[in-house]
Amino acid sequence: MEMRQATAADAGAIRELTRTAYAKWVPLIGREPKPMTANYDEAVTRHRFDLLYVDETLAALIETIREADHLLVENVAVSPSFQGRGLGRKLMAHAETLAHELGFGMIRLYTNQRFVENIELYRRLGYQVDREEVVPVGVVTHMSKRL
Repeated sequence: MEMRQATAADAGAIRELTRTAYAKWVPLIGREPKPMTANYDEAVTRHRFDLLYVDETLAALIETIREADHLLVENVAVSPSFQGRGLGRKLMAHAETLAHELGFGMIRLYTNQRFVENIELYRRLGYQVDREEVVPVGVVTHMSKRL
């Protein structure tokens, strides 16, 4: 495994991996989740993306945003052919390390309330549900972890 920070040239690969990883949720929620519709040409210049390669194949990524008092995990995507190998856990641990390095004592994330398996994973990693927010397209579950 190798991890590296993305550059603008990676926007297309980020878009493709994210669309593939999130496609399984479309039938559940009846629409494309937010990460499938993001403008990655823009996001890669404004946010940090760390790309995880397995045998030279882009297998997973994590997008983080430095906020005033915490690190926000905006997106975690694992290619379907690499799911179930602990790559999501590895990326979340990486984000926690980044948060520590930036001097933050808190990391936050949000996900769709209907993505139950993701919420369960985050709980196992020590995250708690802070609140649920009703939005026009569903319910967003906001979670955090003190570091």
